[in-house]
Amino acid sequence: MNNLTKFLVMTSFLVLAGCENALVVKGNFPTPMIDKIPHKVGVYYEPEFRNYVYKEDSKDRSKWTIDTGEAQMAVLGKVLPRMFTEVVNLSAVPGEAQSQNVDLIFSPRIDEFQYAMPRETKINVYEIWIKYNMRVYNSQGQLLADWLMTAYGKTPTAFMKSKEDAVNEAAVMALRDMGANLSLRFASIPEIKAWLADHQTHATAQTDSVPQQGEANVQ
Repeated sequence: MNNLTKFLVMTSFLVLAGCENALVVKGNFPTPMIDKIPHKVGVYYEPEFRNYVYKEDSKDRSKWTIDTGEAQMAVLGKVLPRMFTEVVNLSAVPGEAQSQNVDLIFSPRIDEFQYAMPRETKINVYEIWIKYNMRVYNSQGQLLADWLMTAYGKTPTAFMKSKEDAVNEAAVMALRDMGANLSLRFASIPEIKAWLADHQTHATAQTDSVPQQGEANVQ
């Protein structure tokens, strides 16, 4: 191996080493101002969701490790208490023979994570997409609704001091997008909308069947 070849090999190693980036996403997440759904919800977070870390393994891309676990838990920790009258953390989704003292059970999952860098898109923007699988069960653990929701965030590099800052901000924007979409769309998912209407009817019927103060309960 001649000197030129050795130099090129060493340069390649240095470039690859310099492209390894590890990021733990951190940011501020607003609390949504929405009307609460008058139900008690149980929440089950799988370990993979709580501790989610994306690792790029393609040989043709910069090596990024992006940890969104803590940040997405922070988002849902603000959003869900604003969506429901009560939120309870569960250790598992109950089986059909079991039951939890909740009305609904929510359990999210990440199906896909993607990012794009300026050198790939040829525009001065960092972008992140996260595809969530949102699942809702009844109190017996029977699947009620299952839908996909894509969250998107981007950050112009002109406003960032470093690429790590830019990727972090793009991830924060994507997580905010997830929180906003969940809070605004949840009650309009067809299966959930039907469940809410049905249980509102039952609640009204039960209330009407109870004698009011001053009324006689005639047999």
